[in-house]
Parts: sequence; C-alpha cells; structure tokens
Amino acid sequence: MRKIIVVLMVMVCGMVSAQTAKEIIDKNIELTGGLTNWKLLNTVMLQGRVTLGINDEYPIKIYQQRPNLTKTSIIVGKKETAIEGYDGKKGYAMNYANNKLQEYPNYMAASFDNDFIDWESKGFEAKYLGKEKVGNIYCHKVELTKNVNTSLYYFDTKNYQLLKEVKKDESLVYSDYKKIGSLMMPFRIESSSAKKDSDYVILINKIETNKVFPDNTFKF
Repeated sequence: MRKIIVVLMVMVCGMVSAQTAKEIIDKNIELTGGLTNWKLLNTVMLQGRVTLGINDEYPIKIYQQRPNLTKTSIIVGKKETAIEGYDGKKGYAMNYANNKLQEYPNYMAASFDNDFIDWESKGFEAKYLGKEKVGNIYCHKVELTKNVNTSLYYFDTKNYQLLKEVKKDESLVYSDYKKIGSLMMPFRIESSSAKKDSDYVILINKIETNKVFPDNTFKF
C-alpha cells in the first residue's frame, strides 16, 4: 500500500511540474506580445554594437527571416561584411586564417522562433525546476528536453521575461527589454561559453520587424 501511495505521489508531482512549466511558458508568450503576434513576425533586423573579448568592438547588423534564414555582418570602414549566415541550403562563416567566408557542410541552422514557442508540437518535454536567481532577480527555472538535447530557461518571476538561456555550448543573458510594435524584445544580449573563445556582448540600438529583404540578402 505504501509503495502505491509513493508511486501516485511521484505521478502527481510530475503532472504538477509539467503543468507549472507550461503555465510559465504560456505567461511569457502572453506578456511579451502574444502567440499570434509572435507568429506574425516574419523578419527581424537588429543594429547595434558587438564587443568581442575585451577591446574589440564593431558595429553589427543581424538579419533573420522565417523559417531559419540568418546573416550576421559587421561594419568596418563603412563596409558591411558578412561573418556568418545560413541561406536556406548552405551555412557559412568567416575563416579568419584566410579572411574569407567558408561554407560549413554541417552547419546547424537555428529556428527563427525560440524552442518554447509551440514546444509541445516540436516534441519537447517541459519540466519546472523551481526558482533560482539570475543576478539579483528571482526566476522560474524551466527545462526543455528533446531526445538528448536539454536547454534551461530562466523567466523573471515578476514579468515572466526571459532573462537567461543555457544550452549545451553557450549561455545567453537577455536584458534591457523594450517594446517593438506589439512585442517585447531584449536590447542587450551577452553570450558566454566554457572555452571563453567566442564570448560577446551585443548592445542593440535599433530593431526593425517584418521588413522585406532583397532576394540576395542571405546568399553565400
């Protein structure tokens, strides 16, 4: 009898955990613009400055288009130079040894949407891991798992904004949220990794949404 009670308690705890995680994700989507508005977002262009390491700072432009097209460019001497991207077929990045763009056959293109938008239909499992601080802010900690891939998301307990995202090889911290149309977006993004060889901070000064990009924007 005791074993049955323990099993039932574990099952109930699991159900509550999954439900709580879903509620937190739903709240984030609702309070940052709503699912409909996020799905109506088809293109984004971000402009700002990126700091690499300690002293290397460049103007930057990031172009993104549904479902997974992307291009990141830096501006040097008023010239825009692509350093990474995916054109729908090919992934490419700058080879700094010869200062040329190089195709990478195994390039993994990221989805235009965050994993937690439509996470259930994408095959993820969500788990609530309690509260944890990011800096001085208490956050709801949610784990998304699909196959062997796991990501952690930290949502501000007060406004449900996403403050931190931890993936296998990278941690991203988001801050300075501002409203762009109907959507709340971060204007500061800080990336760090265990190797510290690709850390960066992006300070965004302009975001444009649903612009029509020229056909060759993402071409390698």
